[in-house]
Amino acid sequence: MLNFDDLKAMVEINSWTKNKEGVDKHGRLIQSFMTSLGFKSEVYKRESVGNHLLFFTPVKSDKPRLLLLGHLDTVFPPGTFELFSQDEEWVYGPGVCDMKGGNFVAIEALRSLVNDGISITNIDFLLVSDEETGSDDSRYLTKSIANNYDACIDFEAAGVNHEVVIGRKGVATYQVQLTGKAAHAGNHYTSGADANLAAARMLIALNSLTDLNQGTTVNVGKMEGGIGANTISPNANLLVEARFTTSHEQEKILRSIEEIALNPKVEGVEATLSGGLQRDVMIPSPAQKALLNAFEQAIGYPLATESRGGVSDANLVSGAGVATLDGFGPFGDGDHTVKERASIASFERRINEVSKVLRLYTC
Repeated sequence: MLNFDDLKAMVEINSWTKNKEGVDKHGRLIQSFMTSLGFKSEVYKRESVGNHLLFFTPVKSDKPRLLLLGHLDTVFPPGTFELFSQDEEWVYGPGVCDMKGGNFVAIEALRSLVNDGISITNIDFLLVSDEETGSDDSRYLTKSIANNYDACIDFEAAGVNHEVVIGRKGVATYQVQLTGKAAHAGNHYTSGADANLAAARMLIALNSLTDLNQGTTVNVGKMEGGIGANTISPNANLLVEARFTTSHEQEKILRSIEEIALNPKVEGVEATLSGGLQRDVMIPSPAQKALLNAFEQAIGYPLATESRGGVSDANLVSGAGVATLDGFGPFGDGDHTVKERASIASFERRINEVSKVLRLYTC
């Protein structure tokens, strides 16, 4: 049976995104694993989030270059969910499928090459520290290095039937701040400019952009404003998320949100808009299909595929024009809950598959 000691060590380090000390400790542990495999590392130091890490092979060949992609952070604050356990079928703990388990698959696959005496070339591994909160810092790094590679594998969790991910919705988040004018609701009603009324009308207009036939959703997930029942509201705020499945819809929705948000429909109310596109749509492409075909030939059987509404850093690399496949981690469930688990058989399958794929890029 597969030895999970290294995964256990990874899982038992709390790496909540806001726990920089823990994220960096986790990163140093993985750095020790990768160094033993002959990789060098570049550390992108950060003050407010954990450091991002790029592991690279010092020797390059004329073969295509492959980027392995993962993240160091998890969603559980210290003291909430930190233990690792296993039985005959499952391993349990924070990150066992999202995505310390996926990183473990990548590391074990690389180890299998080294154990077989294969010299690793042209394979780099990027681990960022803030994926779970939207990659607000790391997205610029990921985008800046993406075009150094011919292909990318992301190690988010596999589908229930070991599907790999060929498409993901894009996502944008915005905050709209509305400023009106306070007035006594009884004595001076018409002297006020009602920010709450503007927000309500804006919410309806934003939600009307949803088109389920196109796979487009616009959601005002949080709304707040006002002072009290007897006061015309001088301020309101909307927190908005949009998701879309095509580049055309992405452009259309971003343009429409800006037009609605910056034109409140109440006289005397002004609006400011912040935020924007977090991750581009990940769209199936001919280059991705060719990559999938090459992987299937190396593995020896077809791989099931799926598209997902959720996003990952694969969106960023795919958006840069690099052939990208996601979902090469293990199958699991309960991620982002205290019931998170991952299948032991799935680990074994994925490590075997990735080991065969990586041989396409080595000497």
